[in-house]
Amino acid sequence: MIGSLRGQLLERSSEAELLIEVGGLGYRVQVTPSTSVSLGAVGQEVFVHTHHAVREDSDTLYGFSTIDERRIFESLISAHGVGPALGLAILSVHGPTALRTAVAHDDLAALCLVPGVGRKTAARLVMELKSKLDLPTDDSIGVTGETAEASSQRGTQNDVRAALESLGYGPEEIHAVLVEMPADGDTSELLRDALRRLASGV
Repeated sequence: MIGSLRGQLLERSSEAELLIEVGGLGYRVQVTPSTSVSLGAVGQEVFVHTHHAVREDSDTLYGFSTIDERRIFESLISAHGVGPALGLAILSVHGPTALRTAVAHDDLAALCLVPGVGRKTAARLVMELKSKLDLPTDDSIGVTGETAEASSQRGTQNDVRAALESLGYGPEEIHAVLVEMPADGDTSELLRDALRRLASGV
């Protein structure tokens, strides 16, 4: 099995596929858009952690910029009904920290932002991933898996999310503005800021 590659980046496609030459051999590697962008320019030496998926009809390499991303990916594809394509799609929307946060908080709306993931699939993923992912277990973290500060910040964003949902905004619109906003602050001010962003199309 191929666990990593170090070599020259020969090509980067718009479909987030890389061609990496190692010792005269070119390896095609499927990656997330963020990994594709972070690796550097074509012609440079790059390094990726890889998951080698071998099936009867395919032999595919999936690449990750960190070992944590690969571990998350392997946890995802071990869940029922999650293949490599969906696992990569989930990581394309949520990085390791964001995914752990969504799972720890039972945030189905966040998981539903992934194309192909509906509410039932999201609920099943949360249930399975809680036993597969390294969720926080620090003494400073409560039963919900978060610090008091993180809980307060999450509560503020949840209040803004709920207000926007009540106004008829969809999950994708809400997520787009929340990721650009501070995690804490006055709820009413954050809500006004979110509405201004939505009105201006930001």
